[in-house]
Amino acid sequence: MGLRSFFDRIEPAFEKGGRYERYFPLYEMVESFLYTPKTVTTVAPHARSYIDMKRIMTYVVLATVPCIILGCYNTGLHTNAAIAEFGASGWRAWIIETVGIGFNAGNPLANFLHGLLYFLPIYITTLVAGGICEVIFATIRRHEVNEGFLVTSMLYTLTLPASTPLWQVALGIIFGVVIGKEVFGGTGKNFLNPALTGRAFLYFAYPAQMSGDAVWVPVDGFTGATALAISASEGYQNLANYGMDWTSAFFGMVPGSFGETSTVAALLGLLFLLATRIANWRMVVGCLAGMIAFSALLNVIGSDSNPMFSMPWYWHLVVGGYAFGLVFMVTEPVSASHTNLGRFYYGLLIGFMVVMIRVINPAFPEGMMLAILFGNVFAPLIDYFVVQSNIKRRAKRHA
Repeated sequence: MGLRSFFDRIEPAFEKGGRYERYFPLYEMVESFLYTPKTVTTVAPHARSYIDMKRIMTYVVLATVPCIILGCYNTGLHTNAAIAEFGASGWRAWIIETVGIGFNAGNPLANFLHGLLYFLPIYITTLVAGGICEVIFATIRRHEVNEGFLVTSMLYTLTLPASTPLWQVALGIIFGVVIGKEVFGGTGKNFLNPALTGRAFLYFAYPAQMSGDAVWVPVDGFTGATALAISASEGYQNLANYGMDWTSAFFGMVPGSFGETSTVAALLGLLFLLATRIANWRMVVGCLAGMIAFSALLNVIGSDSNPMFSMPWYWHLVVGGYAFGLVFMVTEPVSASHTNLGRFYYGLLIGFMVVMIRVINPAFPEGMMLAILFGNVFAPLIDYFVVQSNIKRRAKRHA
């Protein structure tokens, strides 16, 4: 019996009054993932956005494909290079040796497949743990499970280091889904980005597994700082001493989280999102303008004790998670501002804050995650002042 025939036979049991009516959201979720739904959205699926849900989620997932490919390759590259010095162990090493792929860092296929062995367990754990939460809330509220979690799960996975323990992966996505989204009513009603909410929870709850020199390359005994950590302690001019130049940072061949290292991959995703009008260019321009203007100002001011003051804007662009956050988090339509002028100020605020956190705050050299969450909190206030300004201007014009 085909899967579609099976669903057709059991469907009456899920309808109102049927034996399995309380499991209807689970049935709808499976059918929506495997087939085109028989029903269409008749009203806006967002409380604060009128863009079609399935179109947004499908396009955003497609836009992350370059980050996934280069992220897996970069993870495998650094892991294979470290294995040459420290050796390999564990089930991944057993699979690679059994298949005969090898740990050759000069082999692109070996690098990608090795990185994939770290990406898939984290992503599957994210899907299972977060998906269970989505189904539970959908069942209680008697609404359908939509595709929003697919984007959340992908972005959350790409912000994690490859060495993250799976139990922490599950705990983080549960926190992000429940506290960052479902308690506010679900998809479209959240004012915080759920993927970043889960990632921020892990950073503050388990800093030893989310930061430091030993978490970016998943090989026991290997330590290697990120470009931002080196820049904060020694200055970006000394990155070349660690084999990092601007080009390698731009293409993502430096230690870091799965999807956050490659600026070129993020920009490819941005071009796709702008072409499909999923991303709003005002937020992108505002975020770039805020980052460039404030970093240039700090370059002029200078500092004898803080080497980050001298980092130019084009280095801020390629190190850390700035490019990834700019493309996939800043442009997220629900938690951002919704007036056109407000979108520009929203991006400007995030661009300013990321440099502020990276340069002024000595304890947290990254900054993009906290800057976006800070912008999420102020987005409604920005919209309020923009609307009030428009009302006053119109009232004065027609007085």
